[in-house]
Amino acid sequence: MRSWKTKNGYKVSQVLSGRSNSYFISTERLNILVDTGKESAYNKLRKNIDLLELTNHKIALLILTHTHFDHCQNAYKIKRNENCKIAMGKNEKESVEKGYTVLPKGTSLVLRLISDFGNWIGQRRFGYHKFIPDILVNEEFNLVDYDLKIKLINTKGHSSASISIIVDNEIAIVGDTMFGVYKNSIFPPYSDNIQEMIKSWGRLLATDCGTFLPGHGKEVKRELLQKEYNKYAQKHNLACCPASKH
Repeated sequence: MRSWKTKNGYKVSQVLSGRSNSYFISTERLNILVDTGKESAYNKLRKNIDLLELTNHKIALLILTHTHFDHCQNAYKIKRNENCKIAMGKNEKESVEKGYTVLPKGTSLVLRLISDFGNWIGQRRFGYHKFIPDILVNEEFNLVDYDLKIKLINTKGHSSASISIIVDNEIAIVGDTMFGVYKNSIFPPYSDNIQEMIKSWGRLLATDCGTFLPGHGKEVKRELLQKEYNKYAQKHNLACCPASKH
């Protein structure tokens, strides 16, 4: 399993890959799981967490970058088994209480048709066990009450409630705000609002993070994010943020 460590000792481990990624943040105080993968991946997720070289594998907080089925189908089970709190974007509260989040729009004609078909199938295939969140993030939520240098920020675009986790201002876990599947592109195949997604890239560039961990694929470095941001901000007539200082 891949892992990353910040200067202050926050360790981020990738505990699920393949269909979608999940990450485990371990600190001296408590452990945080980010995203859960599909229901079929639960045993693998639990096994990989147990394989981490930690004295305590207990999950105190589950953070969902967004609530599409492939990122949250195990949320109910994890909350029940771990007695943990769930943090997520505010705009998807009604969705999780129903057990279905509408799939995002495709970023091309073919992908839009696929998305429309998926939403026609709906909850039968892409639903999940409904659950009640504990922490709802609007613009920003700082985990200062947990005495942690971790904050959750709004990075909407892929979905209306997408959030990213800024760990020690060095590592950002970004869900589907960007894609790590393609070598020279971070543009996701699905997004409800492309312009808002690009603005969220700018919001991530405003941090000091140099590594961005997506919900699909491999890590994205700041240089590629900056390049893609400049390209798409110009294409969509958006004001660019200052160039990277890294």
